[in-house]
Amino acid sequence: MEQSTTSDPSPTPATIVITGASDGIGAAAAQQLAGQGSRLLLVGRSPQKTAAVAQDVGAEHFVADFARLADVRRLADELSEATTEHGIDALANNAGGIFGDRTPTADGFEKTFQINHLAPFLLTTLLLPRLLAGGASVVNTSSVAHRLFGHLDLEDLANARRYSPRKAYGDAKLANVLFTRSLREKFHDQGLFSAAFHPGLVRTSFSTGSTSPMRWLYQSPLARLAPMISPEQGGATLAWFLTGTPGSTWTSGRYYDQDRPATRMNPQADDLELAEALWQRSAELVGLPPTP
Repeated sequence: MEQSTTSDPSPTPATIVITGASDGIGAAAAQQLAGQGSRLLLVGRSPQKTAAVAQDVGAEHFVADFARLADVRRLADELSEATTEHGIDALANNAGGIFGDRTPTADGFEKTFQINHLAPFLLTTLLLPRLLAGGASVVNTSSVAHRLFGHLDLEDLANARRYSPRKAYGDAKLANVLFTRSLREKFHDQGLFSAAFHPGLVRTSFSTGSTSPMRWLYQSPLARLAPMISPEQGGATLAWFLTGTPGSTWTSGRYYDQDRPATRMNPQADDLELAEALWQRSAELVGLPPTP
C-alpha cells in the first residue's frame, strides 16, 4: 500500500465572537486581533458602525439591540448557524452601559439590568452547544462598580425600591461576576472556561446617555485629570483574555482588575448560593428552563 503524500490540513482558525464591537474596547480588540488568523464575528447595535468596524478588520458582523430580547434570540440563531461546523472558541460579552432614569425595555425589564446581564446571559445560554463544541472561553466585561455600588436583592433585581443609575449599573456588573462563577461551576468539567474583568477607566463614549455622576467623570473636562486609559489599552486586555490559555494565562471563574486577579471584591461576589439563585432566576425571567 502506498503511503499518502497528502499533508495534514492546516489548523482551523479560532472563532471569536465580540459583542459591543461597534466602538470602544470591543472595536479596539477587534482591530488588534485582525490579521492574527482568527475568524472574528462582531456584534453591535448600530448597523452602520458595526459594518464599518467589520469591513476595516475583515470580520463578519451581526446587528442586535440588547434592549430587545427578541434580537438576542435572533442573534443566537444567526451565530449558531454561522458556527455549525467548528463551534465558538471565545465569546466576549462586552456590550453594556450605564443609563439614566429607571426605564423599562420592550420586554418589561429595567434597562440597565437587561442590557448588561439578562441579554448576555440569554445569548450565552442559547449558544452553549456551540461554546461547548469549541471548548470556549467566555469573557465578561464587568467593572469595579460591582464592588463600589453593587448589592443584589433577588426580590428586587429591577431596583424598584431603591433605584439610582450607578446602583443599577453596580448590580448588573456584580451579576456579570456571579454569572462567571456559575459558568465555571456548571460547565468547567465539560471544557468551558470563564472570566470577568474590569478594563480600567477607559476614555470612550461610556455613560453619555446617563444621569449618573459617572457621566461627569467620563464626559467632562474632569476626564483629563482622571487616570484614564485609551480604548486601545482596554481592548488589548480584552484581546489578552480572548486569545489566552485558561489555566495558564488566566484562571477560570476569577474576576480580574485589568489583567491581574482582583484583591478587593464585593462580598457577594464569592457567594455561590447567590450565583446559583441568580442563574435560576435569570433563566426564569428570559423563559429558559432551569439548568442543573
